[in-house]
Amino acid sequence: MNITPQDYKKIYKKASPKSPILKDCFFAFISGGLICTIGQFLSDIYIKQMKIPFKEGQAWVSVTLVGLGAFLTAINIYDNIAKYAGAGTIVPITGFANSIVSPAMEFKSEGYVLGTGAKMFTIAGPVIVYGVVSSIIYGLIIWIFKI
Repeated sequence: MNITPQDYKKIYKKASPKSPILKDCFFAFISGGLICTIGQFLSDIYIKQMKIPFKEGQAWVSVTLVGLGAFLTAINIYDNIAKYAGAGTIVPITGFANSIVSPAMEFKSEGYVLGTGAKMFTIAGPVIVYGVVSSIIYGLIIWIFKI
């Protein structure tokens, strides 16, 4: 059976569910804002209540959010939240924790080295590589032009 690209496109459009874009954007906005609000709340606690210096307090906020994202992923709650929140859970730092913990959990049956260790960065690895490379290029540009 030979299917032309036009026929395939028709079949694909017919089978694909319609995406409620406004609803998805609303939930992404609310959930991303809620994560940021939690981050601000933690920042206020660390810096104002616990009297931790600003830079260290901000570092503790990042560590706490990554830990919370990893923990919620490990107990299968983060993915359920992401079903409704969509991109709102991917963009903040908690999404980065989820992108590392999810493959690690999925491949843990293959062992610690070839499963968890090797697969842990399958999603986050390219982000880290391109982030590091682009920051080096950006740093070189600043250094060359003394901006």
